[in-house]
Amino acid sequence: MVRATEDYRRYLDPAVLAKISGLDLRARRLVQGFISGMHRSPHRGFSVEFAEHRKYSQGDDIRFIDWRVYGRTDKHYVKQYEQETNLQLLMLVDCSDSMNYRSASSALSKREYAITAAAALAYLALQQSDAVGVATFDTVLHRVTRTSNNPAQWKAVVQALEQSAGTGKTSFRTVLDQLAETLGRRHMVVILSDLFGETHGVLSGLKHLRHRGHEPIVLHVLDDAELNFPFYKPVRFRGLEEQGTLMTEPRVMRERYLQEIRAFVAKVRRGCHEQRVDYDVFNTSDPMSATLGTFLATRAARVSRRR
Repeated sequence: MVRATEDYRRYLDPAVLAKISGLDLRARRLVQGFISGMHRSPHRGFSVEFAEHRKYSQGDDIRFIDWRVYGRTDKHYVKQYEQETNLQLLMLVDCSDSMNYRSASSALSKREYAITAAAALAYLALQQSDAVGVATFDTVLHRVTRTSNNPAQWKAVVQALEQSAGTGKTSFRTVLDQLAETLGRRHMVVILSDLFGETHGVLSGLKHLRHRGHEPIVLHVLDDAELNFPFYKPVRFRGLEEQGTLMTEPRVMRERYLQEIRAFVAKVRRGCHEQRVDYDVFNTSDPMSATLGTFLATRAARVSRRR
């Protein structure tokens, strides 16, 4: 565990994150695609990019009357535009006990992998002068930092992530409901968690965030051993969020376990897609650069198709 902790802290160094995040022209374009869907304000105004027409009302600025439409319809219509806003990005990281798990094939625990990914995405956003904040949670929200694009925000983000020690169980519905009600202006909320808990609570919380005008993104962080169950000899499992231990014969339960974990991932993925919430699985045995690069490219392509 010491080796993994040293690796994780090294990854939070800006010079290393620059390499992980691939801050070349291609990566910057991917990041712009990742966040571009949130750079438009939900408010209509008279600036930036054309959105739609509406009927002229007394007092409207006549400079925005569309005379071509008037020529075709003999009616006055005003052009409306969407205003550009800075992105408000909140990284929401699970710090419950189950996130401390690390198998022999993974260099980092799930918590360390999650906070490293969160730090890299925050670093990229700050490079583009977008506002970034971070929050950690288990059964309640912890260490919610105010979003800011000040360069000094980087230290606050890293400090909050480093202090996110894993304790307790997880209560997704409570946390996401609280977040939905307390966040002010529109946010992109990137959730990094193993999602071990009541799936209904996760999906209901995401729905609440969407209802309040925010855009949640779910990054499902799982250890390779949790996904593939590479156990064959008798092994004793110790619960991280539940008390007690369990002696098992892996060869007897392996097939059933794999069915359950695949059904769990499929259920969460399907629920996210039904709500138009971007979802991806992060395997902690995969290199961080490849994981983030694939995610950013996929996200950019999705945003492009939606537009």
